[in-house]
Amino acid sequence: MSNCKNFQRSLSWCPGTPELPGIKRRIFYLSKSEIVKWPTLPTDEKGRPTSAVYQGNFLLAADATWKHIDVLPDKCQVTSEAQGEFPSQLQLNKLTAVHPAVGEEASAAAAYINNTDNVFLVEDMKGKFRVIGCDRYTTKATVAQDLGQGATGTTSTTINAEASDVVPAPFYEGEIVTEEGTINEAQPEPEPQPEPQNEGNDNQEA
Repeated sequence: MSNCKNFQRSLSWCPGTPELPGIKRRIFYLSKSEIVKWPTLPTDEKGRPTSAVYQGNFLLAADATWKHIDVLPDKCQVTSEAQGEFPSQLQLNKLTAVHPAVGEEASAAAAYINNTDNVFLVEDMKGKFRVIGCDRYTTKATVAQDLGQGATGTTSTTINAEASDVVPAPFYEGEIVTEEGTINEAQPEPEPQPEPQNEGNDNQEA
């Protein structure tokens, strides 16, 4: 029998620590065809994930940028559940995102999202970005619209996306190149400063 290293860790929680539910009001999405290189999840020598945090950046094709969708946070949700059978179980990560408008732009986006293999980035209330979509498996997304009912109804364009992955909605800490600018832009390393020169010996007698 092979020697399998156990890397399981204890999960602690301090009473009184706030766990803030929900996601923020802007999500990002992009067709996988625009991604040249994916960040990677750390694994051990047997391929078992050792972290749920991606290492590296999404490398995009020339002139490609992440597109944003403004959503209603109170109506949005990210969930993850196990799928498959032991020992091949994966996580099925799901996103429900509700955009309030139903105009020309939202309607045109529906046709694109419905028939494109996309990846979605959502920001939780602690400022951490989570990824819905995986380079190994297809993301299935469907869009529904509701033009509302009566004077007090509401309109909505609802995006439901689901994607298989090895961990629940991996964390992403790298750069996000958007139309408005770059989020988490890498800062250049400071240039080393020259050592101060000692001009003479202060203890030297006159």
